[in-house]
Amino acid sequence: MTWSIVAKDAASGAFGVAVASKVLAVGAICPWLEAGTGALSTQSYTNPLYGSDVLTNLAAGDGIEAAISAVISNDEGRAFRQVHGVDAQGNAFAYTGASCVDWNGHTLGEGISVAGNMLAGPRVVDETMSAWTDGWAKPFAHRLMYALAAGEAAGGDKRGKQSAAIRIVKTEPWPWIDLRVDDAAEPVRDLSRMLDTFVAERSPYYITLATRSDPAGVYDPAEREAYQAGYRKALGEEQ
Repeated sequence: MTWSIVAKDAASGAFGVAVASKVLAVGAICPWLEAGTGALSTQSYTNPLYGSDVLTNLAAGDGIEAAISAVISNDEGRAFRQVHGVDAQGNAFAYTGASCVDWNGHTLGEGISVAGNMLAGPRVVDETMSAWTDGWAKPFAHRLMYALAAGEAAGGDKRGKQSAAIRIVKTEPWPWIDLRVDDAAEPVRDLSRMLDTFVAERSPYYITLATRSDPAGVYDPAEREAYQAGYRKALGEEQ
């Protein structure tokens, strides 16, 4: 039982999912993303087939509502499922089955969906969405984490805390960010710290990796170091 935020970054076109729950390794099967296609989280008596099947429908040209509805209609257990997401156009859609554990519900905005079940109350979803809106000036990943932390502060999963995850795709088949805290006393706090460390220490390396437009990436050691130094300088100026 889980709450999560799924969003599209209007500026870059990136997709992101941030999720937290009182279960082990919530990031293993809930978030699903594909660059240029869309993102979703499948949760509450999770049916992991929703992830691949919804993304397949989106890639075929369906909007997010049609993509999710087609998958739900083939699932006899749909009353126990919750799934929500955003498509390439920034359209958001959520489905919360009638048999999901209270409190359950969702809220939608432009390029953003927040949904959860077995929560402390509706404030969890409301505060997550409010923080997302208020955090408009933050970098995309930190905006997602800021929103997730607000939901936890509002009560989160009513059973407590155990795991959290954040995953972001930009333009490539591989994720730009894929971080998980699978079993911890303060998973959202730990995940936020990991994100800060990733941005400072790992993202300068990631910008040198191979891409579809540059299949070799930046591999020369001297060129790579100069490239990373320039990125770190720009990152420091942005912060």
